[in-house]
Amino acid sequence: MNEPGKMLFIIGLMIALVGLLVWSGFGKGWLGRMPGDIHYTKGNFSFHFPVVTCLLISVALTFLIWLFQK
Repeated sequence: MNEPGKMLFIIGLMIALVGLLVWSGFGKGWLGRMPGDIHYTKGNFSFHFPVVTCLLISVALTFLIWLFQK
């Protein structure tokens, strides 16, 4: 199998795995509610931006991609 095909297959499996975890309810209590995530509510307006959650997901995906490229 050539390298681009192998990488696409691995990325597809990772997306499917993450989809299964989210669908099963994994992380429902803490994902998006970590310390450092921005949440502002005033009256009937609510704003939520999961900064720390995005950073952790980015670090994990960067590590996985680095690991599979070796």
